[in-house]
Amino acid sequence: MTRSRTLLLTAVAAMLATSGAIAVALPAFAAGPTATFTRTADWGTGWEGKYTVSNGGTSTLTSWSVAFDLPAGSTVGSYWDALLTSSGQRYTFTNRSWNGTLAPGASASFGFLVTGAGLPANCTLNGAACGGTGTPPTTAPPTTRPPTTPPTTTPPPSTPPPTTPPPTTPPPTTPPPTTPPPTTPPTGGLPKRALIGYLHASFANGSGYLRMADVPSDWDIINLAFGEPTSVTSGDIRFQLCPTTECPGVETEAAFVAAIRAKQQQGKKVLISIGGQNGQVQLTTTAARDRFVSSVSAIIDRYGLDGLDIDFEGHSLSLNTGDTDFRNPTTPVIVNLISAIRSLKQRYGAGFVLTMAPETFFVQLGYQYYGSGPWGGQDPRAGSYLPVIHALRNDITVLHVQDYNSGPIMGLDNQYHTMGGADFHIAMTDMLLAGFPVAGNAANVFPPLREDQIAFGTPAATSAGNGYVAPAGVQQAVTCLVRGTSCGGYTPRSGTNPNFRGLMTWSINWDRYYGWEFRNAHEPFLNSLS
Repeated sequence: MTRSRTLLLTAVAAMLATSGAIAVALPAFAAGPTATFTRTADWGTGWEGKYTVSNGGTSTLTSWSVAFDLPAGSTVGSYWDALLTSSGQRYTFTNRSWNGTLAPGASASFGFLVTGAGLPANCTLNGAACGGTGTPPTTAPPTTRPPTTPPTTTPPPSTPPPTTPPPTTPPPTTPPPTTPPPTTPPTGGLPKRALIGYLHASFANGSGYLRMADVPSDWDIINLAFGEPTSVTSGDIRFQLCPTTECPGVETEAAFVAAIRAKQQQGKKVLISIGGQNGQVQLTTTAARDRFVSSVSAIIDRYGLDGLDIDFEGHSLSLNTGDTDFRNPTTPVIVNLISAIRSLKQRYGAGFVLTMAPETFFVQLGYQYYGSGPWGGQDPRAGSYLPVIHALRNDITVLHVQDYNSGPIMGLDNQYHTMGGADFHIAMTDMLLAGFPVAGNAANVFPPLREDQIAFGTPAATSAGNGYVAPAGVQQAVTCLVRGTSCGGYTPRSGTNPNFRGLMTWSINWDRYYGWEFRNAHEPFLNSLS
């Protein structure tokens, strides 16, 4: 989930030339913000690239925008650490909210994958030449032979991951199983179809603050965004209502709690969501695990909440090299998170509601890539939610993957699917309902979850996230998944799913801002399917 905040940034260039990587060198006299291109991998039919934006000036910058052209026949696919817009063959990358401000001498980078052999040309940074003041725009770098050996292991970057890393193995061809394993449904007290939304409770953004008492009764699960750690590895989670300086209309804590009680009397569930875009949580030690349990319990008890939503993003989950079996994870941050959630479930009993909102990178990408891969060169976060989901499959109330802010992802038809339409929702959700071999290994199959555990997430409006789909497209996807009709070109491997749970959105605040389009369209639609 993202917070809409406006930040700004720029950069200096460095020359990078390593085996299999090429960089555009900048003139020695270049000063001020610069952007340097590096091709970090090449597999013949495409390549992976990176731009490093650096602030070589004397004043802090608060946002950046890098634009370049690709020749016809070459297109950008997945990307990370930036937002992307395009017009024809012109691609423009802008900073994310968390990497937009750079002090003098600081830098940040973003990456992307390209299909085709064409390289960037006519690069501009914030409208000026990428090479800095007085230098011409960066042109395509010289071509070098693609590497012939697997990439070497590199530590994970310090920013959120790409949605699809470059392929290092052929796509899997083994179809997933069609019979889900038996599991025991948790007691959630939810309607057959649920409308799930996030409420900006601890911060404000462009959508404005919304009091708990003013949340319409159509929302069946309200996830409070966000509980965040005191530090990345502390495990100490804190939550407080938005300060009055940021949210002048915020209610008192007593009024907030009273409104929660009123929602619960209506049968609604109110959860604390942990993480979000800014709340990186790494439970690297058992001490951090125990602190997570105690601090989350304190929040649940203080506000009388119904359970927990896990919205770990960025670097919260990452698989150690050699941790290759999702059924038996060994990485501490994975093992400790599973243990912590089990402790919370045990403490609060069968009525404890547990939801999760992973990004596609951490779940469906596991069909192609898992962890650092056979040579240690893949992003170790690929598919890293799978062991958590699998271990807790008997405890999860609803899993609602974020079908947004994503690059293309391969579905069970071995075709790439792109966000922004019904097809993406159908293909991504079908993977969870049908199951799939992890990293193409037919002996390592992620089993399907129950229908009633599955929803999918979509932005409430165009301002809420990349990948907005109008109500008609969302409802087409749900109709396909539930009834097997209106599926377009994708045939669900899971068949029909009459107990499909519902829809999640980021966020309730954005839905209110845009006149309740999401709620008004989808609540009656979901009810009509029951």
